[in-house]
Amino acid sequence: MRPAISGALLVLTVFAALFYLYPTGSAANYAVTYQLLDHMGGSPHYRLNVAVSESLFQYYVDKDHRLFTETDFAKFVTSFTLKPISDSLRQIYEDDEEFVNAVLTLVHQITYEATGPPKYPVETIVDGKGDCDLFSYVAASIITAGRLDAVLFYYQTESHMNIGVNLQHDPVAARKNVEYVMHDGRKYYVAECTGEDWQNGWRVGESPDNLEGAQLQVISLENSEQSAPGQVSASYKSLYTSALSLRSSAGYLIQGSPITFSGQISPILQNVNVTVYVKVNGLPWSELGTATTDSSGQFKFVWDAAATGINSVRASWSGNDEYAGTDSPVQTVTVLSLFFVSLLSITIVLVCIGSAIFLLSRRSNREPTGWQPPEVPS
Repeated sequence: MRPAISGALLVLTVFAALFYLYPTGSAANYAVTYQLLDHMGGSPHYRLNVAVSESLFQYYVDKDHRLFTETDFAKFVTSFTLKPISDSLRQIYEDDEEFVNAVLTLVHQITYEATGPPKYPVETIVDGKGDCDLFSYVAASIITAGRLDAVLFYYQTESHMNIGVNLQHDPVAARKNVEYVMHDGRKYYVAECTGEDWQNGWRVGESPDNLEGAQLQVISLENSEQSAPGQVSASYKSLYTSALSLRSSAGYLIQGSPITFSGQISPILQNVNVTVYVKVNGLPWSELGTATTDSSGQFKFVWDAAATGINSVRASWSGNDEYAGTDSPVQTVTVLSLFFVSLLSITIVLVCIGSAIFLLSRRSNREPTGWQPPEVPS
């Protein structure tokens, strides 16, 4: 390989590594709109706007997606994260059956496409596509956030999944025989989550013909996600944009030393939680903690830097029913290990001592010895 080409490849490699280790800027939100009916069989009446911050999306992309047993399906149900969607639906649909049918109307608008590995609901909402299990995770997350008891129905022989919902009364809007499964002394009515005819899709209590009487496994949601660093934004109004700044008190520090991150949210909002994320040496983003804004919309977060190397830090706000969430620009902090600092200090001292000895030795060699040559008689 020619030296010029080799050098160019080296430069490109260095730039690629720096781009990976030093994320830049803040990405825009992901936004999607769902249509809802004022009543089953009615005409579209409501438009629900949902926004997902890039940091929340990346948080779930980086989470563990592995499945070891069927009970692991439950970990993909994220009630807290989708609670703003559930709260918005509850503003209109107070009856439990109407609420569940509204959730089914929503997931029926997501494009069906066979997928491989499982995904979390936020990923499915952002991607705008999925299959039966991904739709079931979204529906179960919203329904359980709406204070209803739900389970996953897994049909292994049919390679299919939908959900079961416990209602206070038998479904009255079902257009065929109502299907349910008894589990732990409760009725769980079938709720089919696939189907793209959202205005006339499956309603709670209705089951596809090929699944009636099919053997299934009931998967409870005790192992579902109980907390998360953020939530989606949801509103029937168009969500206004917001902004979040972030500053760090230092760019370099020694391992274990405290560093302060501060910022401000715009518009000025008091008592809102800001989540701080960190990305260490190019690894996945993880949550550092949260801070609360004061009366001026400002926040502070103090972190004792433990991980050495390149630490990329950003702040995120989930938003509310008026403003979409937002992420701050990324701040990069280099954390030096105590061993490295000690070794560097010793090296500097030794270099200084060596330099001093070298200069003194050269000076002594140049000084006159006091001997003068004898005079020659004229």
